[in-house]
Amino acid sequence: MARGGMSKAKDGARRAAREARPWIGRVARFGYAAYGVVYVLVGVLAFRAALGGGGEAAGQEGALQTILLAPLGRVLLGLVALGLLGYAVWRLFQGVLDPENEGRDAKGVVKRSDHVVNGLFHVALAVSVGGVALGSGGGGGGGPDDWTATLLRQPLGRYLTVAAGVGIVAIGLFQFYRAYDAKFMEKLKPGEMGPAERTWTRRAGRLGHAARGVVFCVMGVFLVQAALRFDPSRARGLGGALSALASQPFGPYLLGAVAAGLACFGLFMFVVARYRRIETG
Repeated sequence: MARGGMSKAKDGARRAAREARPWIGRVARFGYAAYGVVYVLVGVLAFRAALGGGGEAAGQEGALQTILLAPLGRVLLGLVALGLLGYAVWRLFQGVLDPENEGRDAKGVVKRSDHVVNGLFHVALAVSVGGVALGSGGGGGGGPDDWTATLLRQPLGRYLTVAAGVGIVAIGLFQFYRAYDAKFMEKLKPGEMGPAERTWTRRAGRLGHAARGVVFCVMGVFLVQAALRFDPSRARGLGGALSALASQPFGPYLLGAVAAGLACFGLFMFVVARYRRIETG
């Protein structure tokens, strides 16, 4: 009986996937473009801070606030929210239906699980951004210190928080590896790109992944410190990580380099939106 139910569920998922094929590619590309907008703005704002003309470095919240204050800001922010939701849908599609045949072995399960977690995170982010765009005040949810405090209060909370921090550092180290091997180019359609376009895309992708590696490692280290000292206020999000870089020796130069890398990652996302191979099964 249970097996029959699972079979029906799988058939339903496959049918949904077939029906989704005509539009899932467009949704994914729109999502990558919105993701790029956020990263370009984060990079530009952080670079301004490094030059001394823009206050403290801002993370995603600062980038979204910049959009909101622009002419037709709520409309633009609504489009970004829709794009982030599209990105989330694509990630969930990848994780659940496996259109790119990543498989069910250990490596495939890890990749697909990452897609699902990534998708769920961006669903929450899209809903939050959409709330701000609609003027309902959605976007003010808890910051890193709030959810760190919640996690620390759980049974074995300190160990779970350390594990989360180590996991974030591992993600950062993997970003460095991606910057080194540049296998992200394999997901693109090089035949539709000119030689110069391929060269600059590879460079932007490498710089962008390296910058993300720095930021993730910093956030992970702060989270581990928050757990070891049982002090949630030490946890940092993207903006906090960038501000921490700025406070180091040669901080403005370090922040400027990472900011440029984050902007490059945003530009790389625009290329991904245009040239990525979107497999829908």
